[in-house]
Amino acid sequence: MNLCSHRAGLPLSRREMLQRSGTGFGAMALQAMLAREARGEAKAPLLPGTAKRVIFLFMHGGPSTVDLFDPKPLLARDNGKPFPLKVPRITSHKSKNLLLKSPWSCAQHGESGAQVSELLPHIASMADDLCFVRSMYGSNSRHGGALLELHTGSDTFTRPSMGSWINYGLGSENENLPGFITINPSGSHGGAGAWSSAFLPAKYSGTRIGGKSGGMKVPFIDNPLQNREKQRKELDLLASFNRDHLAQRGVDSELESRIASYELAFKMQMEVPGVQDVSSEPDYIKKLYGADVDPTKSFGEQCLMARRFSEAGVRFVQLSHRYWDSHGNLKKEHEKLSKEMDKPVAGLISDLKQRGLLDETLVLWGGEFGRTPTAQGNDGRDHNPHGFTMFMAGGGIKPGTVYGSTDDYGYYAEDKPVHFHDLHATILHLMGIDHEEFTYRYAGRDFRLTDVEGKVVHEILA
Repeated sequence: MNLCSHRAGLPLSRREMLQRSGTGFGAMALQAMLAREARGEAKAPLLPGTAKRVIFLFMHGGPSTVDLFDPKPLLARDNGKPFPLKVPRITSHKSKNLLLKSPWSCAQHGESGAQVSELLPHIASMADDLCFVRSMYGSNSRHGGALLELHTGSDTFTRPSMGSWINYGLGSENENLPGFITINPSGSHGGAGAWSSAFLPAKYSGTRIGGKSGGMKVPFIDNPLQNREKQRKELDLLASFNRDHLAQRGVDSELESRIASYELAFKMQMEVPGVQDVSSEPDYIKKLYGADVDPTKSFGEQCLMARRFSEAGVRFVQLSHRYWDSHGNLKKEHEKLSKEMDKPVAGLISDLKQRGLLDETLVLWGGEFGRTPTAQGNDGRDHNPHGFTMFMAGGGIKPGTVYGSTDDYGYYAEDKPVHFHDLHATILHLMGIDHEEFTYRYAGRDFRLTDVEGKVVHEILA
């Protein structure tokens, strides 16, 4: 029996036959797939994982971790003298490379004996819950490249962010919320590239809340209860048109993502306002985060919001605190920023712990790089991607740990260096994902978050 197309009785091509068949035996499978994607159902981890979700506390601009977590006696002894080791070939700014001692003292805290600056008394009190990695390093000394490398694994190419990779691999735990939310992101130094899904389907991109544009809410959600029945009918009609179009076109990830995003946006209108409303929290919780008074109120509310989204099932929550780029006025700026950040971060970790959520929630703190032990002017430090500190808590990380070290002056990661690729590999491992097997095929090759590098840092795992 000959099958004929609509084109003047001409025989159907193989492609046309498959497309038309798809409207029959394939339509049911397609509809089920779209329904699952639209609901945002969580995907099963590839390995047993200890963390279900991530909260990334991004310190935009590069905090001076040689002042905050990595004190160097020789830096104080040799203050004002030339840096005795080889200076990196590429630096961010020209400098005389004279050593600058820290304006603040550090002391050991907890049974771990981790060194924490006097600027951070609240984080210091949590020392035995934290894992300090003091040997982090990256490849780029400029904000844009370093920021993208931290977030995406590449400082030169457009790649999906780690939040998008995790969202793609595991999905959201809540069908009414996205799997990846970014709170107060920067519009500069990579901008949306830091939370974009790049070549992954668009639905895995981060959903922005706040940022340079203003208010701390999802931009498209306004008056969610108005004309809801009418909106539902409009979306159902639009979805039917799009599904018919998709059945004719075959595989079209952009169209599939668009259909799923409309459905998710509709559901978010009812769910998000309640999750974002930190005013419903009891006073003692607001006080714990510093969300009740300045100067901690703004970042405290963001940390509290991050906990609420994470608790509600968002897989990856990122929030940004800025701007730590202290080329000058190091003392004044770091004192101000530390006061804004210290109590909210400690409050978040303490709150997760008391709710029984910390063991399954990985908290990551850090910037795109640290700062040099050498001076810029009389009261500043330059960018330093060669050796700096990040810390983690919960999610299967070994608490009360200090891992790795920099040289005697704090310039280079020396003992047990950890590159961003290693950090990403470790995060994926904690989430139950083998970073070497976790790939997405695009433009003729298989891509992964860690590219062709990265190793899991097993020594910091509980």
